[in-house]
Amino acid sequence: MTSSVRLLAPLGLALLLAAAGVPAAELTHVDTGSSSLSFVFHEMGVPVDGHFHRYDVQLSFDPARPAAARAAIILDLASIDAGSDEANDEVVGKAWFNVREFPQARFVASSVKPLGNNRYELQGTLTIKGHSRELRAPVTYTPQGAAGQFDGQFTLQRADFAIGEGTWADFGTVANNIEIKFHFLASAGK
Repeated sequence: MTSSVRLLAPLGLALLLAAAGVPAAELTHVDTGSSSLSFVFHEMGVPVDGHFHRYDVQLSFDPARPAAARAAIILDLASIDAGSDEANDEVVGKAWFNVREFPQARFVASSVKPLGNNRYELQGTLTIKGHSRELRAPVTYTPQGAAGQFDGQFTLQRADFAIGEGTWADFGTVANNIEIKFHFLASAGK
């Protein structure tokens, strides 16, 4: 590739993105009131839906420079809704999230890899209960004028994070796989 083509390629990409309605501004604010962070787990083979009420998303995403993106999610584990008051009381305890000692879960992205057609692979470190694991999550970005939405999901194994210890460690009672889904609405400012 000649140096002039190398110099013009980013400009061409920016013009294509602008023509496609992609915001030129860097997206930095996530509206958590219009976003969601949910999960599905299986208890005795039955799917149970849940979500978290409180979390903070720190974001820096420029569609013209996705490889430079940064993201972090800080999750208030006590804000869980696992389907019932009894379940909510149980999962904040020591055997599950142990929120007294570990009140937050944290995900910090280390890279964003463009896959084409507004799809990306987010890679980073998830830390829950003092246990950290690398994970990858496919993310779809949908531009919406001067804003955009990010949708993705991934599966984590609860045993990797010591979630559900003791009598709850039996995967026949509560499955090891937990499906995490997120839908974040982002804009250029508050």
